[in-house]
Amino acid sequence: MNSILPGPAQLATTSQEESHQPRDRGLCALPPATPERDCDKAFVGEGSTLQNDLDEVDKLKSKFMSAWNNMKYSWTVKTKANFSKTSPLYLLGRHYLLDSKEDSEKFQKDFMSRLWFTYRREFQPLEGTLWTTDCGWGCMLRSGQMLLGQGLLLHHMSRAWTCSDTLFASLMEREAQKTISPLKSAGTGLRTLERSRPPRDFSIQLCSTSLADPVKEALHRKIISWFSDHPSAPFGVHQLVDLGKSSGKRAGDWYGPSVVAHIIRKAVEGASEVSELSVYVSQDCTVYKADVERLLGWDIVPCGPKKAVIILVPVRLGGETLNPIYTNCVKEILRLESCIGIIGGKPKHSLYFIGYQDEFLLYLDPHYCQTFVDPAKESVSLESFHCSSPQKISFSKMDPSCTIGLYARSRQEFDVLCEQLTRALTSSSVKDRYPMFTFADGHAQDYGLDNACSSSEQTVPTPKTGARGKVKRPSTDEFVFL
Repeated sequence: MNSILPGPAQLATTSQEESHQPRDRGLCALPPATPERDCDKAFVGEGSTLQNDLDEVDKLKSKFMSAWNNMKYSWTVKTKANFSKTSPLYLLGRHYLLDSKEDSEKFQKDFMSRLWFTYRREFQPLEGTLWTTDCGWGCMLRSGQMLLGQGLLLHHMSRAWTCSDTLFASLMEREAQKTISPLKSAGTGLRTLERSRPPRDFSIQLCSTSLADPVKEALHRKIISWFSDHPSAPFGVHQLVDLGKSSGKRAGDWYGPSVVAHIIRKAVEGASEVSELSVYVSQDCTVYKADVERLLGWDIVPCGPKKAVIILVPVRLGGETLNPIYTNCVKEILRLESCIGIIGGKPKHSLYFIGYQDEFLLYLDPHYCQTFVDPAKESVSLESFHCSSPQKISFSKMDPSCTIGLYARSRQEFDVLCEQLTRALTSSSVKDRYPMFTFADGHAQDYGLDNACSSSEQTVPTPKTGARGKVKRPSTDEFVFL
């Protein structure tokens, strides 16, 4: 509520010649000059006053919008999602059947262990601005943080890692305090996911895997601190906004999934904390293997160096809505443990997709405003960086503009990943049509794409029609394409 936001207008500045004029010289004592210069000088004071008035109006408007966004996203309450007990639920390469209490608890712990980055307020102003919150405009940056965070968890630990039992029990207690949504009718085939508190001996049963490893818990906190909303954090909102300037973005602008992919690449390039990790962003929906090998130095030393890679693939999978022919491909990708998620969502409403069940995507939502905290301090709880309530959205509501994230720890894993994705991308549902993206041997320059960014995201050529049979215009104005 205390955030101060800048207006779009900037204070008027005098010219270089005006800056050398004596301060006590008034408008009536102007030196001889051309008529044009005299006219300009005569209205300097009046123009500056008008500009200042406009600035004040913009600042008041921005303050009001800041207060509204802080209130709106601080009180966001969503009903709990219902999940089927008979259909498998996939979460970043792991699958669960919720018909047993044991599997339900495993899923809950796995879900709650994913990093959750949301809007924050009352952090240090962004450089060169008065912004102290990203409420209302930073959702795609937050989704990008979650995607990168999952990649770092895989890189520094493994997919098998989950949070400590102490944190899990605390999150479960917070979840148990929420109102449980009513059961859906039996005809839907969905039931409410059990959310009972863990049994008393639950922490004893799992202590050998989490509480007994304080090193990983310290690393867990360290990774989260890299995303702190502080100028010194390598992946914090301050750094990401600064890197977005080269793409024509500034604080307060809305960021698309393609732009965020390149911001993540630049952030990792400049971070000494992850020098053994690189990020590759595909061009024109194509991953060029030779470019990945050159990026990681594999073309020089075939069996090394031991460097990992995050592959980001910006795509557009339809006109205004997701083309159904890609649904199975999206599912195949989310079933891979090397998948670190998909950032996309709805127009100007970013979500971080991490799994699915039947025809629904599982996601984490950044649209919740929390007060800034410093996770680097041991006294600060990490609860606010983990979500306790899984949510879902129908595939049909997914916006086709998105960025897919993948991770490979070594060249061997990269080769396996290429084989797995090639099979998924050439499945019967998309055979001889338009694949989501492709793998190609050689370099981008071999195809005339050297030093080029994706000029446009792949779009399905068949437009969708509305309820009255009219062709809907693709939502190109809602997402930024490179």
